[in-house]
Amino acid sequence: MKPPMKNLNLFFLLLLVLGLHLSPVLSWKKEEFRNCNQTPFCKHARARKPGFCSLIARDVSISNGDLTAKLVPKTPHHEQDPDQIKPLILALSAYQDGILRLRIDEDPSLGPPKKRFEVPDVIVPEFSSKKLWLQRVSTATINGDAGPSSIVYLSDGYEAVLRHDPFEVYVREKSNGNRVISLNSHGLFDFEQLRAKSEGEDWEERFRTHTDTRPYGPQSISFDVSFYGADFVYGIPEHASSHALKPTRGPGLEDSEPYRLFNLDVFEYIHDSPFGIYGSIPFMISHGKSRGTSGFFWLNAAEMQIDVMATGWADAESGIALPSEKSRIDTLWMSEAGIVDAFFFMGPGPKDVVKQYTSVTGMPAMPQLFATAYHQCRWNYRDEEDVEHVDSKFDEHNIPYDVLWLDIEHADGKRYFTWDRTLFPHPEKMQGKLAAKGRHMVTIVDPHIKRDDSYHVHKEATQKGYYVKDASGSDFDGWCWPGSSSYPDILSPEIRSWWADRFSFENYVGSTPSLYIWNDMNEPSVFNGPELTMPRDALHYGGIEHRELHNAYGYYFHMATADGLVKRGDGKDRPFVLSRALFAGSQRHGAVWTGDNSAEWDHLRVSVPMILTLGLTGISFSGADVGGFFGNPEPELLVRWYQLGAYYPFFRGHAHHDTKRREPWLFGERNTELIRDAIHVRYTLLPYFYTLFREANSSGVPVIRPLWMEFPSEEATFSNDEAFMVGNSIMVQGIYTERAKHASVYLPGKQSWYDLRSGTAYKGGMTHKLAVSEDSIPAFQRAGTIISRKDRFRRSSTQMVNDPYTLVIALNSSQEAEGELYVDDGKSFEFEHGAYIHRRFVFSGGKLTSVNLATTSPGKSQFSSESVVERIVLLGHAPGPKSALIEPTNQKVSIELGPLWLQWGRGSAVVTIRKPGVRIGDEWTIKIL
Repeated sequence: MKPPMKNLNLFFLLLLVLGLHLSPVLSWKKEEFRNCNQTPFCKHARARKPGFCSLIARDVSISNGDLTAKLVPKTPHHEQDPDQIKPLILALSAYQDGILRLRIDEDPSLGPPKKRFEVPDVIVPEFSSKKLWLQRVSTATINGDAGPSSIVYLSDGYEAVLRHDPFEVYVREKSNGNRVISLNSHGLFDFEQLRAKSEGEDWEERFRTHTDTRPYGPQSISFDVSFYGADFVYGIPEHASSHALKPTRGPGLEDSEPYRLFNLDVFEYIHDSPFGIYGSIPFMISHGKSRGTSGFFWLNAAEMQIDVMATGWADAESGIALPSEKSRIDTLWMSEAGIVDAFFFMGPGPKDVVKQYTSVTGMPAMPQLFATAYHQCRWNYRDEEDVEHVDSKFDEHNIPYDVLWLDIEHADGKRYFTWDRTLFPHPEKMQGKLAAKGRHMVTIVDPHIKRDDSYHVHKEATQKGYYVKDASGSDFDGWCWPGSSSYPDILSPEIRSWWADRFSFENYVGSTPSLYIWNDMNEPSVFNGPELTMPRDALHYGGIEHRELHNAYGYYFHMATADGLVKRGDGKDRPFVLSRALFAGSQRHGAVWTGDNSAEWDHLRVSVPMILTLGLTGISFSGADVGGFFGNPEPELLVRWYQLGAYYPFFRGHAHHDTKRREPWLFGERNTELIRDAIHVRYTLLPYFYTLFREANSSGVPVIRPLWMEFPSEEATFSNDEAFMVGNSIMVQGIYTERAKHASVYLPGKQSWYDLRSGTAYKGGMTHKLAVSEDSIPAFQRAGTIISRKDRFRRSSTQMVNDPYTLVIALNSSQEAEGELYVDDGKSFEFEHGAYIHRRFVFSGGKLTSVNLATTSPGKSQFSSESVVERIVLLGHAPGPKSALIEPTNQKVSIELGPLWLQWGRGSAVVTIRKPGVRIGDEWTIKIL
């Protein structure tokens, strides 16, 4: 979120007086942010040629269940700095499910100037229990190598190899010796060790008017990683770019930038760019038809730059032809600080890699049911009267919604945890009116704390010493929304606990149990800082420099806020916290969104690959601002965005307060109808979405998925990011151009697809040119699947809890289908103790069976539901049968032709089992007679 000019005239005048060149921001300004050539560690790493690294592995042994070694220069030069030839310590660890961990750090026994930062509280505690304690190492000379390698067990199908000279780590398949992933195969590894400053040496770095003192000097790390059998690589969010990562270095790409991972407050970001924005997850996935899927994750919170190499890059840079392998993709990873703490994931399937990654960083949190429905937001709803008006208009126009949001203007002078009592004199009563309809409210709480001695949060943080310090050791003072601001040092567990306590009903006066939280600006954003962020030489808990943890600051803030909501509810209430900044593991703490996008067709288009990439890297609960945050969308764009956004995992309309009001009823009766229909589709599909959120919570597999995740052998899906899967059953194709009359839609697989609205069947494995109307975007149900719906319209999801279900069975060529339904109380943690319903519906041989998937045992919590199935729709079933038999009740029910969608009467008449009345939690079968 960025300031309107009219509210910041004084601020920018002050900047001019101070000589600070923070331009009034109307669009993204390239010159305000560093590129690789302006970033020494990136520039130097890119300049190195293949074969640069001279390190070899010595003293290889098994220690404490790990393969350990020392990395030393093969032939140290006498003029080389002795600090730079100290041995590095390498450790390889094996874990269950084919996960290899590589750690490389300085030797602490040799007295480095400080301990290098290792990112805490990202790896889940239970991961350590999955370690395989290595017992032995074998040594062999592998074909083509001049010297020996050490080989250790990784899993039944894979082994890890440490080549000694030159140093290289890779994983290969046992059966054929084929490589999967390797590190330092091209000799680009470099590790700048901490050392004493030489006399007259200048370690400072300057960018525009800012100076980074760099008191510990250069400490960067870089290395190459190769993925074998790969056709494409994906991941490393957050960028407004294609899902399949494009090459950034090699022949013809001399002026290209690497993918940057550095959390920044970037507004009106440009699409199709490798430029870093609000979040950073250094996790890359490769996929290819021949080998399958693998992944690589570097746990490092410092700035990172990553090159994806084009074919022929090594030949072009070294001037000699290097060994090449078909379908190999090389990458170069560069970071300003930290250690090497890297994980290799073997897959071999797409879902396997995501499960392996989330076994390290944690499964996505299970959201409350209301959070999976529609959210209405604006910067800002003016006052209580405005809130009541907007709420009543949704009811008047029969449009459901679940959450109304308040931005920064609701607080007293932008002092978070307070209310502007002139505009919001009765916050509890306001929230109570929404809660009476089953609705909720979200307020914003950002990390910048107004430096005002009368403000209780600032006063306590100052007294306790809880703020981040500047390089001189004083409380850091930067500019943000309130003006002069300081920032909690959220790296400290003690300070995180203190921050969590701010959300108690006692401390957050005016909050109620139906109020939840939004963390914005938590990169952290500092308006007068270098690149609009905190200086790298600011100091955190334990003497850690901000450069070392920058990308994780928002993650810790998100964590502490979510913990606060759990504490507020005595551990009984699932939190909902939306965060803009993100890092590996953010999925454990709530939802994220793609930030300050614009009301442009290109931003509608790029939202899909952005959300798909977040899902691949663990963050299932994400979305883009529907309609675009900046600008005024034309009605057609807004309608198309609602039609697509209805399938985002996080579905929120939001807008900047300099834009025209754009609530759904403000664009004429026809557009109101179209937007209402799009939102109704989401509410109808809430049972299916909630089931998918539970799948993500238990397996890490994302709610929406790239086509190749469900069809990993179909090359036509590998780079397709215009369409996506919602779970394994629904495929959606966006419309990204105005006045579109037709769309080319590739339907993967060998089975048919049924149009979600009409029930019309289309053949799979081919591209269809389909007519497009304003009513909807192309969406299809996959043959062989069963989805659960709730077809009755209510004001909110909370009011739908006891409504009956419709099962839509899309039969495949064998007249079979299956699907799942997950139900719990929608709000508490009791599901973790067994209080849920989980059924698998199987249709085969003309019979539908409900199978229990829930695990039950004595002492477990119980959950029951009175909801029943009121309709069963059979797509692809020939008309003819007149009745069906329900067992075990021996009850007959009628079969007739009826509409696919009751509320709209749309589509062809389809075979429908009417009013079977079976409870969703019971055992039953329904046989067509």
